[in-house]
Amino acid sequence: MTSLNPTSLPIVVAGALGRMGAEVIKAVRDSLDCELIAAIDTTPEGEGSDVGELIGIGNLGVELSRDFEGSLCMASQLASKSSQYQSAVLVDFTHPSVVYEHTRAAIAYGIHPVIGTTGLTPDQINELSVFSEKAGIGGAVIPNFSVGMVLLQQAAAAAARFYKHAELTELHHNKKADAPSGTCIKTAELIEELGSLFNQTEVEEQESIQGCRGARRDSGLRMHSIRLPGLVAHQEVLFGAPGETYCLRHDTVDRTAYMPGVLLTVRKVSKLTKLIYGLERII
Repeated sequence: MTSLNPTSLPIVVAGALGRMGAEVIKAVRDSLDCELIAAIDTTPEGEGSDVGELIGIGNLGVELSRDFEGSLCMASQLASKSSQYQSAVLVDFTHPSVVYEHTRAAIAYGIHPVIGTTGLTPDQINELSVFSEKAGIGGAVIPNFSVGMVLLQQAAAAAARFYKHAELTELHHNKKADAPSGTCIKTAELIEELGSLFNQTEVEEQESIQGCRGARRDSGLRMHSIRLPGLVAHQEVLFGAPGETYCLRHDTVDRTAYMPGVLLTVRKVSKLTKLIYGLERII
């Protein structure tokens, strides 16, 4: 590809052959204002082939590449020459081991990162936020692109004012690399914003199998991770009080549920001048 529609928002997808990356490419293809200009994946098979053919949606005129920084360089130059937008947008669904470097490289090339890959630590997010603000290149780290999940998180944060006992369980497919999920961590952080402590000890607990009570955060919140084939992405927040429980649950049964949030974010991220964390900061 040597040029693009000047009114289109140029999109680079990293992790293009993954399940989320393929859905993003389909959503970009079907949108009226976005255009795929680069597709990146480390899978050796298919390099140089049309990415649309590889994911089964027909020819898109974009070849798959394994060269991450080379693709960013090309996208930066192409967008600056051909598009009315200031820069391209990187949508990253890759792996926790590389997401920090990918985000930093995108900012360095003047490309707005939209990061769906989880696994960034709070310190890394802070470092990237400082770096993006200095560069004047906005970005977004989004643990979960589902609007329904944002609503659950807001409800959980509201419920935390009234309950002092709560546990979180997240369930994902068994190919997810990190645990707990970034979504679950974000939910816990929102619950903890009031500064309350949870699950005050009322009996001395003993685990006959280490870890069976889940991970414990400094706030006292307990977190549990389940990994099974057949699952997509699910989360439950369970509050307890004398005589009652209050359960909030969100189930993702198909990855298309995330695409409205992805497209919303890529359309708004070019207007940002720093890195933001969480879909609730966009909608």
